[in-house]
Amino acid sequence: MRANTIIMIVLAGVFGVLAVVLANIWLANQRNALAQANGVPRDTVVVAAVALKFGDTLTAEKLHEIAWPAGAVPAGAFKTTKELLTGDSKQALQAIGANEPIIATKITGPGQRATLSAVLTEGMKAVSIRVNDVLGVAGFVFPGDRVDVLLTRTVRSGDGPDKSFVDVLLQSMKVLAVDQVADESKDNPTVVKSVTLEVSTKDAQKLTLAAGAGQLSLALRQAAASQGEATERVTLADLTGDTPDDVAARQAELDRQAAAAAEAAAERKRADDKLAGLAQAVDRVGSRLDDLSKIKPAPAVASAPQVKEIVKEVVKYVQPEPPARATVGVFRGIKLETYDVPRQK
Repeated sequence: MRANTIIMIVLAGVFGVLAVVLANIWLANQRNALAQANGVPRDTVVVAAVALKFGDTLTAEKLHEIAWPAGAVPAGAFKTTKELLTGDSKQALQAIGANEPIIATKITGPGQRATLSAVLTEGMKAVSIRVNDVLGVAGFVFPGDRVDVLLTRTVRSGDGPDKSFVDVLLQSMKVLAVDQVADESKDNPTVVKSVTLEVSTKDAQKLTLAAGAGQLSLALRQAAASQGEATERVTLADLTGDTPDDVAARQAELDRQAAAAAEAAAERKRADDKLAGLAQAVDRVGSRLDDLSKIKPAPAVASAPQVKEIVKEVVKYVQPEPPARATVGVFRGIKLETYDVPRQK
Protein backbone atom coordinates (compact mmCIF):
# COMPACT_ATOMS: atom_id res chain seq x y z
CA MET A 1 0.00 0.00 0.00
CA ARG A 2 1.34 3.44 -0.87
CA ALA A 3 2.33 5.86 1.88
CA ASN A 4 -0.06 8.60 0.66
CA THR A 5 -3.03 6.26 0.98
CA ILE A 6 -2.09 5.33 4.55
CA ILE A 7 -1.76 9.02 5.50
CA MET A 8 -5.19 9.82 4.07
CA ILE A 9 -6.81 6.94 5.99
CA VAL A 10 -5.22 8.09 9.26
CA LEU A 11 -6.36 11.70 8.71
CA ALA A 12 -9.90 10.57 7.91
CA GLY A 13 -10.02 8.58 11.13
CA VAL A 14 -8.76 11.54 13.21
CA PHE A 15 -11.31 13.94 11.71
CA GLY A 16 -14.10 11.42 12.23
CA VAL A 17 -13.29 11.05 15.94
CA LEU A 18 -13.05 14.84 16.30
CA ALA A 19 -16.48 15.30 14.70
CA VAL A 20 -18.05 12.79 17.08
CA VAL A 21 -16.53 14.52 20.11
CA LEU A 22 -17.73 17.97 18.99
CA ALA A 23 -21.25 16.65 18.30
CA ASN A 24 -21.44 15.15 21.81
CA ILE A 25 -20.32 18.44 23.35
CA TRP A 26 -22.99 20.40 21.39
CA LEU A 27 -25.73 17.96 22.38
CA ALA A 28 -24.69 18.20 26.02
CA ASN A 29 -24.88 21.99 25.89
CA GLN A 30 -28.35 21.82 24.36
CA ARG A 31 -29.56 19.47 27.09
CA ASN A 32 -28.21 21.81 29.73
CA ALA A 33 -29.95 24.80 28.13
CA LEU A 34 -33.28 22.95 28.01
CA ALA A 35 -32.89 21.85 31.60
CA GLN A 36 -32.25 25.45 32.69
CA ALA A 37 -35.21 26.73 30.64
CA ASN A 38 -37.59 24.37 32.39
CA GLY A 39 -37.16 26.35 35.58
CA VAL A 40 -37.89 29.81 33.98
CA PRO A 41 -41.37 31.28 34.57
CA ARG A 42 -43.48 31.28 31.40
CA ASP A 43 -46.02 33.72 29.99
CA THR A 44 -48.01 33.98 26.75
CA VAL A 45 -47.64 36.38 23.86
CA VAL A 46 -49.95 36.90 20.86
CA VAL A 47 -48.19 36.37 17.53
CA ALA A 48 -49.32 36.38 13.90
CA ALA A 49 -50.49 33.00 12.67
CA VAL A 50 -49.98 34.11 9.07
CA ALA A 51 -47.99 36.86 7.43
CA LEU A 52 -49.80 40.20 7.60
CA LYS A 53 -49.39 43.20 5.34
CA PHE A 54 -50.32 46.86 5.67
CA GLY A 55 -54.08 47.31 6.12
CA ASP A 56 -54.92 43.67 6.99
CA THR A 57 -57.65 43.42 9.63
CA LEU A 58 -56.71 41.36 12.69
CA THR A 59 -59.02 38.43 13.43
CA ALA A 60 -58.84 35.41 15.72
CA GLU A 61 -57.99 33.18 12.75
CA LYS A 62 -54.89 35.25 11.96
CA LEU A 63 -53.58 35.20 15.57
CA HIS A 64 -52.53 32.65 18.15
CA GLU A 65 -50.84 32.58 21.56
CA ILE A 66 -47.46 31.02 22.26
CA ALA A 67 -45.40 30.51 25.42
CA TRP A 68 -42.80 33.19 26.12
CA PRO A 69 -40.28 33.71 28.93
CA ALA A 70 -41.95 36.01 31.44
CA GLY A 71 -38.93 38.29 31.78
CA ALA A 72 -38.46 38.76 28.02
CA VAL A 73 -41.92 39.83 26.86
CA PRO A 74 -41.53 42.62 24.22
CA ALA A 75 -42.79 46.06 25.20
CA GLY A 76 -46.27 46.66 23.84
CA ALA A 77 -47.00 42.96 23.27
CA PHE A 78 -50.40 41.40 24.02
CA LYS A 79 -50.74 38.36 26.29
CA THR A 80 -54.08 37.07 25.00
CA THR A 81 -56.01 37.26 21.75
CA LYS A 82 -59.08 38.45 23.62
CA GLU A 83 -57.13 41.42 24.99
CA LEU A 84 -55.87 42.35 21.54
CA LEU A 85 -59.27 42.15 19.83
CA THR A 86 -61.16 44.05 22.53
CA GLY A 87 -62.89 47.18 21.22
CA ASP A 88 -62.86 48.36 17.61
CA SER A 89 -61.34 46.23 14.84
CA LYS A 90 -57.62 46.69 14.46
CA GLN A 91 -55.45 46.70 11.36
CA ALA A 92 -51.78 46.20 10.66
CA LEU A 93 -49.77 49.36 10.07
CA GLN A 94 -46.77 47.51 8.65
CA ALA A 95 -45.76 44.08 7.48
CA ILE A 96 -45.77 41.45 10.26
CA GLY A 97 -44.24 38.04 9.65
CA ALA A 98 -45.67 34.72 10.76
CA ASN A 99 -44.96 33.94 14.46
CA GLU A 100 -43.84 37.56 14.98
CA PRO A 101 -45.23 39.14 18.19
CA ILE A 102 -48.01 41.67 17.67
CA ILE A 103 -46.80 45.02 19.07
CA ALA A 104 -49.13 47.92 19.79
CA THR A 105 -47.07 50.27 17.57
CA LYS A 106 -47.55 47.94 14.58
CA ILE A 107 -51.34 48.02 14.67
CA THR A 108 -54.00 50.72 14.79
CA GLY A 109 -55.22 52.04 18.12
CA PRO A 110 -58.79 52.60 19.29
CA GLY A 111 -60.79 54.40 16.60
CA GLN A 112 -57.85 54.54 14.18
CA ARG A 113 -57.71 53.33 10.60
CA ALA A 114 -54.76 51.96 8.65
CA THR A 115 -53.97 55.30 7.04
CA LEU A 116 -50.74 57.16 6.43
CA SER A 117 -51.35 59.46 9.41
CA ALA A 118 -51.39 56.43 11.71
CA VAL A 119 -47.77 55.54 10.91
CA LEU A 120 -46.37 59.05 11.36
CA THR A 121 -43.96 59.56 14.23
CA GLU A 122 -45.15 62.09 16.79
CA GLY A 123 -44.32 65.64 15.71
CA MET A 124 -43.50 64.62 12.12
CA LYS A 125 -45.28 65.51 8.87
CA ALA A 126 -45.86 63.71 5.58
CA VAL A 127 -44.90 65.58 2.38
CA SER A 128 -45.11 64.23 -1.18
CA ILE A 129 -42.71 65.20 -3.95
CA ARG A 130 -43.03 64.49 -7.66
CA VAL A 131 -40.45 62.18 -9.27
CA ASN A 132 -40.12 60.30 -12.56
CA ASP A 133 -38.81 56.87 -13.47
CA VAL A 134 -35.18 58.07 -13.14
CA LEU A 135 -35.41 60.61 -10.32
CA GLY A 136 -37.37 58.04 -8.31
CA VAL A 137 -34.27 55.76 -8.35
CA ALA A 138 -35.85 53.80 -11.21
CA GLY A 139 -38.70 52.57 -8.97
CA PHE A 140 -36.43 50.87 -6.42
CA VAL A 141 -37.57 53.05 -3.50
CA PHE A 142 -40.06 51.30 -1.21
CA PRO A 143 -41.96 52.35 1.94
CA GLY A 144 -39.60 52.17 4.90
CA ASP A 145 -36.45 53.04 2.90
CA ARG A 146 -34.39 56.12 3.70
CA VAL A 147 -33.32 58.57 1.01
CA ASP A 148 -31.45 61.84 0.54
CA VAL A 149 -33.24 64.63 -1.33
CA LEU A 150 -31.13 66.50 -3.91
CA LEU A 151 -32.01 69.91 -5.37
CA THR A 152 -30.73 70.90 -8.83
CA ARG A 153 -30.94 74.59 -9.73
CA THR A 154 -29.83 76.87 -12.56
CA VAL A 155 -29.12 80.54 -11.76
CA ARG A 156 -29.22 82.93 -14.67
CA SER A 157 -26.41 85.50 -14.80
CA GLY A 158 -26.65 88.76 -16.69
CA ASP A 159 -22.89 89.13 -17.29
CA GLY A 160 -21.95 85.51 -17.99
CA PRO A 161 -23.20 81.99 -18.63
CA ASP A 162 -25.91 80.36 -16.53
CA LYS A 163 -24.62 78.52 -13.45
CA SER A 164 -26.02 75.11 -12.55
CA PHE A 165 -25.37 73.30 -9.26
CA VAL A 166 -26.71 70.53 -7.02
CA ASP A 167 -27.19 70.70 -3.23
CA VAL A 168 -28.11 67.95 -0.77
CA LEU A 169 -31.29 69.42 0.66
CA LEU A 170 -32.28 66.74 3.20
CA GLN A 171 -30.63 63.56 4.45
CA SER A 172 -31.91 60.23 5.72
CA MET A 173 -35.60 60.92 5.12
CA LYS A 174 -37.93 57.97 5.75
CA VAL A 175 -40.16 56.98 2.83
CA LEU A 176 -43.74 56.55 4.02
CA ALA A 177 -45.41 55.75 0.73
CA VAL A 178 -44.66 55.33 -2.96
CA ASP A 179 -47.46 56.79 -5.08
CA GLN A 180 -50.43 55.79 -2.88
CA VAL A 181 -48.93 52.56 -1.52
CA ALA A 182 -47.71 52.53 2.09
CA ASP A 183 -47.23 48.76 2.40
CA GLU A 184 -43.62 48.05 3.45
CA SER A 185 -43.93 44.42 2.31
CA LYS A 186 -44.15 45.54 -1.30
CA ASP A 187 -40.94 44.39 -3.01
CA ASN A 188 -41.62 44.62 -6.75
CA PRO A 189 -39.97 47.63 -8.47
CA THR A 190 -42.54 49.87 -10.16
CA VAL A 191 -42.32 53.18 -12.02
CA VAL A 192 -43.62 55.82 -9.61
CA LYS A 193 -44.83 59.41 -9.97
CA SER A 194 -44.61 60.61 -6.36
CA VAL A 195 -42.90 59.70 -3.10
CA THR A 196 -44.18 60.65 0.37
CA LEU A 197 -41.54 61.40 3.01
CA GLU A 198 -41.69 61.76 6.79
CA VAL A 199 -40.17 65.13 7.68
CA SER A 200 -40.23 67.78 10.37
CA THR A 201 -42.24 70.99 9.93
CA LYS A 202 -39.19 73.00 8.85
CA ASP A 203 -38.10 70.30 6.39
CA ALA A 204 -41.65 70.25 5.01
CA GLN A 205 -41.31 73.98 4.33
CA LYS A 206 -37.96 73.40 2.61
CA LEU A 207 -39.40 70.69 0.37
CA THR A 208 -42.40 72.81 -0.58
CA LEU A 209 -40.18 75.77 -1.47
CA ALA A 210 -37.60 73.62 -3.31
CA ALA A 211 -40.28 72.03 -5.48
CA GLY A 212 -40.74 75.37 -7.23
CA ALA A 213 -37.10 76.47 -7.13
CA GLY A 214 -35.57 73.60 -9.07
CA GLN A 215 -35.67 69.88 -9.73
CA LEU A 216 -35.85 67.39 -6.87
CA SER A 217 -34.30 63.94 -7.09
CA LEU A 218 -33.68 61.08 -4.66
CA ALA A 219 -30.56 59.20 -3.61
CA LEU A 220 -31.24 55.86 -1.92
CA ARG A 221 -29.29 55.31 1.32
CA GLN A 222 -28.06 52.07 2.84
CA ALA A 223 -30.69 50.60 5.15
CA ALA A 224 -28.45 50.91 8.22
CA ALA A 225 -27.03 54.35 7.33
CA SER A 226 -29.32 56.75 9.19
CA GLN A 227 -26.69 59.31 10.24
CA GLY A 228 -26.07 62.45 8.20
CA GLU A 229 -22.79 63.23 6.49
CA ALA A 230 -20.90 66.35 5.44
CA THR A 231 -21.88 67.51 1.96
CA GLU A 232 -20.88 70.31 -0.38
CA ARG A 233 -22.31 71.95 -3.46
CA VAL A 234 -21.42 70.39 -6.81
CA THR A 235 -21.15 72.66 -9.86
CA LEU A 236 -20.28 72.19 -13.54
CA ALA A 237 -16.67 73.04 -12.72
CA ASP A 238 -16.52 69.96 -10.48
CA LEU A 239 -17.52 67.77 -13.43
CA THR A 240 -14.67 68.83 -15.73
CA GLY A 241 -12.21 70.61 -13.42
CA ASP A 242 -12.69 73.88 -15.32
CA THR A 243 -12.91 77.23 -13.61
CA PRO A 244 -15.91 79.54 -14.19
CA ASP A 245 -13.74 81.62 -16.54
CA ASP A 246 -12.96 78.50 -18.59
CA VAL A 247 -16.65 77.65 -18.77
CA ALA A 248 -17.45 81.23 -19.79
CA ALA A 249 -14.76 81.20 -22.49
CA ARG A 250 -16.00 77.89 -23.85
CA GLN A 251 -19.56 79.17 -23.87
CA ALA A 252 -18.47 82.35 -25.66
CA GLU A 253 -16.70 80.27 -28.33
CA LEU A 254 -19.81 78.15 -28.75
CA ASP A 255 -21.91 81.28 -29.10
CA ARG A 256 -19.48 82.67 -31.69
CA GLN A 257 -19.62 79.45 -33.70
CA ALA A 258 -23.39 79.44 -33.48
CA ALA A 259 -23.52 83.06 -34.71
CA ALA A 260 -21.15 82.24 -37.61
CA ALA A 261 -23.26 79.24 -38.55
CA ALA A 262 -26.41 81.39 -38.43
CA GLU A 263 -24.77 84.05 -40.64
CA ALA A 264 -23.65 81.40 -43.15
CA ALA A 265 -27.15 79.97 -43.21
CA ALA A 266 -28.60 83.46 -43.81
CA GLU A 267 -26.10 84.05 -46.66
CA ARG A 268 -27.04 80.75 -48.26
CA LYS A 269 -30.70 81.68 -47.96
CA ARG A 270 -30.10 85.04 -49.66
CA ALA A 271 -28.21 83.31 -52.50
CA ASP A 272 -31.00 80.75 -52.85
CA ASP A 273 -33.56 83.58 -52.96
CA LYS A 274 -31.58 85.32 -55.73
CA LEU A 275 -31.35 82.11 -57.74
CA ALA A 276 -35.03 81.53 -57.24
CA GLY A 277 -35.76 85.10 -58.46
CA LEU A 278 -33.60 84.56 -61.57
CA ALA A 279 -35.32 81.28 -62.28
CA GLN A 280 -38.72 82.98 -62.02
CA ALA A 281 -37.56 85.78 -64.37
CA VAL A 282 -36.35 83.19 -66.92
CA ASP A 283 -39.66 81.41 -66.65
CA ARG A 284 -41.53 84.66 -67.26
CA VAL A 285 -39.39 85.48 -70.35
CA GLY A 286 -39.90 81.97 -71.68
CA SER A 287 -43.64 82.26 -71.15
CA ARG A 288 -43.63 85.64 -72.98
CA LEU A 289 -41.72 84.18 -75.91
CA ASP A 290 -44.16 81.30 -76.10
CA ASP A 291 -47.05 83.74 -76.15
CA LEU A 292 -45.39 85.82 -78.89
CA SER A 293 -44.70 82.73 -80.98
CA LYS A 294 -48.39 81.89 -80.95
CA ILE A 295 -49.36 85.31 -82.46
CA LYS A 296 -49.78 85.13 -86.32
CA PRO A 297 -48.01 87.94 -88.25
CA ALA A 298 -50.25 90.34 -90.20
CA PRO A 299 -50.11 89.98 -94.06
CA ALA A 300 -47.73 92.44 -95.76
CA VAL A 301 -49.32 95.16 -97.93
CA ALA A 302 -47.30 96.38 -100.96
CA SER A 303 -46.75 100.10 -100.84
CA ALA A 304 -46.67 102.39 -103.84
CA PRO A 305 -43.26 102.73 -105.53
CA GLN A 306 -41.35 105.80 -104.56
CA VAL A 307 -39.76 108.07 -107.21
CA LYS A 308 -36.06 108.42 -106.65
CA GLU A 309 -33.82 111.06 -108.27
CA ILE A 310 -30.96 109.51 -110.29
CA VAL A 311 -27.65 111.39 -110.03
CA LYS A 312 -25.07 110.65 -112.76
CA GLU A 313 -21.46 110.76 -111.66
CA VAL A 314 -18.57 111.46 -114.17
CA VAL A 315 -15.16 109.94 -113.40
CA LYS A 316 -12.13 111.61 -115.13
CA TYR A 317 -8.68 109.97 -115.18
CA VAL A 318 -5.77 112.36 -114.55
CA GLN A 319 -2.30 111.19 -115.63
CA PRO A 320 0.13 111.70 -112.72
CA GLU A 321 3.31 113.71 -113.20
CA PRO A 322 6.44 111.48 -113.74
CA PRO A 323 9.17 111.78 -111.09
CA ALA A 324 12.06 114.15 -111.77
CA ARG A 325 14.81 111.59 -110.93
CA ALA A 326 15.28 107.91 -111.52
CA THR A 327 17.41 105.15 -110.02
CA VAL A 328 19.74 103.20 -112.42
CA GLY A 329 21.40 99.90 -111.47
CA VAL A 330 24.72 98.75 -113.06
CA PHE A 331 26.32 95.27 -112.47
CA ARG A 332 30.03 95.33 -112.07
CA GLY A 333 30.89 91.72 -112.16
CA ILE A 334 28.56 90.18 -109.60
CA LYS A 335 28.09 93.38 -107.62
CA LEU A 336 25.09 95.64 -108.25
CA GLU A 337 25.67 99.34 -107.99
CA THR A 338 22.83 101.88 -108.08
CA TYR A 339 22.94 105.52 -109.24
CA ASP A 340 20.39 108.32 -108.82
CA VAL A 341 20.24 110.31 -112.08
CA PRO A 342 17.90 112.99 -113.49
CA ARG A 343 15.02 111.66 -115.61
CA GLN A 344 15.26 112.64 -119.30
CA LYS A 345 12.15 114.43 -120.67
